[in-house]
Amino acid sequence: MPESKNYLFSYTELAEVLVKKLDVHEGFWGVYFEFGLQGANVPTSPDAQTLLPAAITIMKRVGIQRFDTPNNLTVDAALVNPTRATGTVRKIRSQEN
Repeated sequence: MPESKNYLFSYTELAEVLVKKLDVHEGFWGVYFEFGLQGANVPTSPDAQTLLPAAITIMKRVGIQRFDTPNNLTVDAALVNPTRATGTVRKIRSQEN
């Protein structure tokens, strides 16, 4: 079986991974991307003699930001990364039902 070259994540999966990595336990958190914009003259012909001005967008950083309400980018940190005490209480409650 060939080795995988790509692992893809949805926005919420990425938010969940980062919430767990940062050990955040409360609030709605979603992905955050910081972009930069650069300009350049880009060759557009096979002989590279014809140049056109172009805008180049770069992704500088990725992280998470807190949201007041849930949306398609967010996860609830209390659900995806409960504290040990909260997780224990939830397990006990689910076993009671």
